[in-house]
Amino acid sequence: MTPDTLAHRRATRAMSAVTRSLTLAALLAAAPAAVRAQGGSSDPRVGLKAGWMDAGSAERNMHLVAHEPRPDGFYDPSNPGNFAFVNSDLAFTDKYVFQGNYHGFEVWDISNPDAPKLRLGFVCPGGQGDVSVYKNLLFVSVEQTSGRVDCGGQGVADTVSAERFRGVRIFDISDIDHPRQVAAVQTCRGSHTHTLLVDPNDKANVYIYVSGTSPVRPGAELAGCSGGLPDKNPNTALFRIDVIRVPLAAPQKARVVSNPRIFADSGKIAGLWMGGAHGEGTQTTSQTNQCHDITVYSAIGLAAGACSGNGILLDIHDPVHPKRVAQVTDPNFAYWHSATFSNDGSKVIFTDEWGGGVAPRCRATDRPQWGADAIFTRKGHTLTEAGYFKLPAVQTDLENCVAHNGSLVPVPGRDIEVQAWYQGGVSVYDFTDPAHPQELAFFDRGPMDANKLVLGGYWSAYWYNGHIWGSEIGRGLDVFTLQPSQYLTANEIEAAESVHQDVFNPQNQQMITWPPTFALANAYLDQLARDNGLSSERIDAIRNALNDAEMQVGARRRAALGKLAGEVGGDVAKSSDAERVRWLQSAIKGLASAR
Repeated sequence: MTPDTLAHRRATRAMSAVTRSLTLAALLAAAPAAVRAQGGSSDPRVGLKAGWMDAGSAERNMHLVAHEPRPDGFYDPSNPGNFAFVNSDLAFTDKYVFQGNYHGFEVWDISNPDAPKLRLGFVCPGGQGDVSVYKNLLFVSVEQTSGRVDCGGQGVADTVSAERFRGVRIFDISDIDHPRQVAAVQTCRGSHTHTLLVDPNDKANVYIYVSGTSPVRPGAELAGCSGGLPDKNPNTALFRIDVIRVPLAAPQKARVVSNPRIFADSGKIAGLWMGGAHGEGTQTTSQTNQCHDITVYSAIGLAAGACSGNGILLDIHDPVHPKRVAQVTDPNFAYWHSATFSNDGSKVIFTDEWGGGVAPRCRATDRPQWGADAIFTRKGHTLTEAGYFKLPAVQTDLENCVAHNGSLVPVPGRDIEVQAWYQGGVSVYDFTDPAHPQELAFFDRGPMDANKLVLGGYWSAYWYNGHIWGSEIGRGLDVFTLQPSQYLTANEIEAAESVHQDVFNPQNQQMITWPPTFALANAYLDQLARDNGLSSERIDAIRNALNDAEMQVGARRRAALGKLAGEVGGDVAKSSDAERVRWLQSAIKGLASAR
């Protein structure tokens, strides 16, 4: 590390010291209300100029560093909201991001995150286009009846046809410029979304949980497919998910190996929410006959399913036979859409896609608990609702807006989510205190059109290796960085940026660990300062000792850090936040052990 680098970091940390003088109460007073439906006239997101590629924009505490429009062949110039060319979800591996599209998928080279380069636009229509990636394999969801086995764009004319494809495509991407479809696994309801599950006890296979939400196809087209209510048809393709096993050495042999009826209750297939309102003044909630999205968290052996009328927990220790262990309802939810665990698994965020993603649901007249996130705490197999978060800024009736896909931002010691809100933009918020979530940063553009609602906005927003990546339905791919503020210090951001992942599929959540860095230790110090967990004098002394140790090398640095770790251990009993002091001590010990 050069002296210039150390000087820069010290200057940055000196700026962070200003933040230490702000108490938690002052921070909360300065922040937008967690579930307020409007940000007020002073919110720069209100009243932005409309336009497709020239809309007005507003950002706070995050910065747009790159925008790449949809490539030729993946949009309709005469109708930018054309459903046939919708950008959908994202998946990441190494230096590539795969962006799903209803017309196929795009591959972006992100070696330089500030200037992504289109590597490939692969045409393969079929709708939805959600993507996951694992080693040399790419998985793509296909839902529409126009999808063809051969990826052709001419559609399928016949009601029943061997040419139709609805399910999960599997591509070999060993040659990134020439993907090769090696399997196409048909399912009865197609694949609206899918979840890639890596079983830590099975190195030979990966598993795909298929969530189908479309009508059941005819049995004449795919054997065994039939619909109807279970009391009339116990073999119905409703009220279940499909599990695909993919042999890594022979992906062409991928096949459906089970159809778990995870909604069954004491043998009754349709055992959960039957659909309808919950009482006066409540939402009309969809029947639980499908999952929209399932997030697996193998490190804790659980999955969270957002399943139309319920949120559920699944035990996934046996990936072929997941078992439901908990379920919850919410009278404010219309359609349970997606889920995210906190890193320690003690909380689960469920999103409500009220209006199906195509309606304006962030207006001043819309209830702040509707079309929002519900934050639950988890203890064992028990989920307890604790709070809500909804985009605080009013959006117009020309902007489709509701809670959609997001992921954790790896700030140590805090639970932070980045989330897409369609034309409501991207929001970053803290849910460490689930009853009082707090917005930290945002980016938003004006409506796609000044006169009518045109589908657009962010399908998803995810953190990957130091940046936030946004899949913009109508405009392309956006890249953001977080900026230091009174809500998030430079040390906290630097510690988040230190986390590296080789692959990231948002519905396959991985446990975050932080490498030993001085930023990590200083991030915990910033947090202790923010909530007055230690005296300012003690925090200054520890920070000065860290700075002095950083200037040392070899044995001298290790000795200084070992001594400091012992001293910080003595602060545990004196702190109002003993756990965070232990995290700080562990971070210092990690630095002392680093080579």
